[in-house]
Amino acid sequence: MKLVKLTKNLEKQYYDFLREWKEAGEEIIPYSVSREFSTIEEAIETFENESKGINIGDFVSSSTYVAYEEDDDCIVGAVHIRHCLNEKLLFDGGHIGDGVRPSRRNKGYATEMIKQALKICREELNLDKVLMCCEKENIASRKSIINNGGILENEVISKKGKVVQRYWIKT
Repeated sequence: MKLVKLTKNLEKQYYDFLREWKEAGEEIIPYSVSREFSTIEEAIETFENESKGINIGDFVSSSTYVAYEEDDDCIVGAVHIRHCLNEKLLFDGGHIGDGVRPSRRNKGYATEMIKQALKICREELNLDKVLMCCEKENIASRKSIINNGGILENEVISKKGKVVQRYWIKT
């Protein structure tokens, strides 16, 4: 499995990835891939622009990667890396958001996706440490964060009324 930027060659795999989330009736995570795009080209262009800070409004520059499993030609997950933190992201968003498609969970993909995302944060964004947040009830997310060296700083209550755990990870 490798984190890669979305390309036209991954169009079928990308739409299969999204369809599985929708069929499971779950919110697609990370948010960056949950948006409705008219075409794969629009998604690619949007992700590229966001990485350059173009047309981001009140958001921060960010990079979206898909987790591509070459062995079975499948997108197993996605990662959204925010290049910096604003006040909202510092509270309960963090630098890295990740999601694994329902059929591929509990197989170590999230841990590996975070590991590769941390390398990108260190080598491309020069970040010494990153913040990752997850809802306290999401045991799988918590484990994948801790597996990558996450140290719990505290818990906060999100705007949705959920307990969110905030972890710092050295890159």
